[in-house]
Amino acid sequence: MNTNKHKKLANHVWSVADLLRGDYKQSDYGKVILPFTVLRRLECVLAPTREKVLETLERYRDRDIDVDRFLRKASGHRFYNTTPLTLKSIATDSSHVARNLTQYIGGFSPNAYEVLERYDFAQQIKKLDGANLLYKVTSTFADLDLRPEVVDNHQMGYTFEELIRRFAEQSNETAGEHFTPREVIELMVNLLIAPDDDALSKRGVVRRVLDPACGTGGMLSAAYEHITSLNPDATVDVFGQELNPESWAICRSDLMIKDQDPDNIKFGNSFSDDGHRNGTFDYLLANPPFGVEWKKVKEDVEDDLERLGENSRFWPELPRINDGSLLFLQHMLSKMKPAEQGGGRVAIVFNGSPLFTGAAGSGESQIRQHILQNDWLEGIVALPDQLFYNTGISTYFWILTNRKSPDYQGKVVLLDARDQWQKMRKSLGDKRKYIDPDQIADISRLYAEALHAAKDESHPQHAKVKVFNNDDFGYRRIAVERPLKLRFEISEDALAALREAKPIQKLDAPEEFLETLRPLLGKTWWKKTEAVKEIRQTVTHARLTWPTGTPFAKALRDAVGVRDPEGEVQTIKGQPEPDPELRGYENVPLDEDVENYLNREVLPHVPDAWIDHTKTKIGYEIPFTRHFYVYEPPRPLAEIDAELKALEAEIQELLGEVTE
Repeated sequence: MNTNKHKKLANHVWSVADLLRGDYKQSDYGKVILPFTVLRRLECVLAPTREKVLETLERYRDRDIDVDRFLRKASGHRFYNTTPLTLKSIATDSSHVARNLTQYIGGFSPNAYEVLERYDFAQQIKKLDGANLLYKVTSTFADLDLRPEVVDNHQMGYTFEELIRRFAEQSNETAGEHFTPREVIELMVNLLIAPDDDALSKRGVVRRVLDPACGTGGMLSAAYEHITSLNPDATVDVFGQELNPESWAICRSDLMIKDQDPDNIKFGNSFSDDGHRNGTFDYLLANPPFGVEWKKVKEDVEDDLERLGENSRFWPELPRINDGSLLFLQHMLSKMKPAEQGGGRVAIVFNGSPLFTGAAGSGESQIRQHILQNDWLEGIVALPDQLFYNTGISTYFWILTNRKSPDYQGKVVLLDARDQWQKMRKSLGDKRKYIDPDQIADISRLYAEALHAAKDESHPQHAKVKVFNNDDFGYRRIAVERPLKLRFEISEDALAALREAKPIQKLDAPEEFLETLRPLLGKTWWKKTEAVKEIRQTVTHARLTWPTGTPFAKALRDAVGVRDPEGEVQTIKGQPEPDPELRGYENVPLDEDVENYLNREVLPHVPDAWIDHTKTKIGYEIPFTRHFYVYEPPRPLAEIDAELKALEAEIQELLGEVTE
């Protein structure tokens, strides 16, 4: 492929920015350049059949039928235009450019018109016209030769992607909302598709690819290119869904420009308005937004889970409301092609949160458990930080599949690629690093041979790969109880607590009851029976009725009881009563007996502890960084001391120069 050609063409198109400078912010250049590029390409593609479309329209004008399919057939494409106008003819009438251009756009088929509408093209026409730029911009694009015989679909696709990239880079503050760095996509597609390279090179290959948060479509384009580079005759159908109108329009435009089906790109929220309901796919990939709450679609998502149960996209549980990342993964897993039909593979970009957020029993933990127990998680790759335009945090690729090879069944690969980066000469938003082609190849190769690298200690990248069994990430969260130990005393605090207790307030003379206890102020007992006996005697000697019932007994114990390590162990039905304030929790690996763990790790320190098995919960987490932690001993004190003295001497010397 001639990469210089598409960059040269992109440079020529982007030169329109010179006209926009001053009237448009730099970050808004793409709002004009991208839709005009789409418009000109569609016009050039439709030019050979324009007359045939107009003739067909005239033929069926007075008939009460939907002529859409006839017009599509006449145009030879999935779209058409029913006006005799062109950009060149519009540019010849400089006083009516806005009116004619609006009419021209309105003549496109609904699928093409909707794309231009989502660009907010009408508003751009109005703004350009108000700045006396519309005629110049229209004339410039009218002279741009984008005929398919000059610029084929493949070349046009690359050119448009180059324009999208420039638009994203100009919009540093919003780039990450709709654009993933190209090298990140390339690595992700490698890890997703490379294991199937041999199968994809065979004749008659048909593959379906979905990105449910497709942005401008970069991942779909990369997956398409990867597969067709292996097999130019392969049929690759790409599908997507996008919530942002402008990003949706760009993605749909990209497919139209490449003569692919733009109707496969749906507009709307993937959770509440699934545009690919009941669809299944060979490959699914996405870079969903990090840490974004899903409150707006809460009712729809909860209804889906409650109504469909195990058949819901979101089975078995939902993550917390302030982060919908795992919802995207659940949505994608539900759309993998069934294993008996060849299965599917999934790649998704996450931050660190989905690895470990949520304790045992939480929604996140149950989702991880569901994934691991179904043996879907193939591997996780840790990436360098500062790779993305809108966040500098560390990110991870999760690779999942329902058709693991026998060697990988029951196993999960963790690969640490955090040191695989180069420094950018110029930052783009939060993006200060990139992964170069050699590093992409190295990471892809290491992932492919991960099992061997993890087993072979002599492998040069052995320390960067670890392989675990699925259950290695599971644990039991046990509640370790200790007995409640109390001494008993009458104090001002105890009397105040009794005054607030409802069983005391219900007495006929609560204040008189409390006053009878004042002579006992400062008195301490080490056994509950002795305390209750003396307090009761004091009350009855004052000719007051001693209250009965469990609520009163509890209120009295809670008020006069004081926690004390040397106090009396309280019991319930002959068993030690647990002290909630001393309750602790321990995470015990699934393959370890909890009683053995208690005997080894807990009882040597607190001999009276026990496990409350009714509170035990199963949890799953993936503590990636812990597995790759390497202890670095602190520097020797003598070395630090010498460095401090050298700095002091340097400071004294500088101060001496100032005072001279």
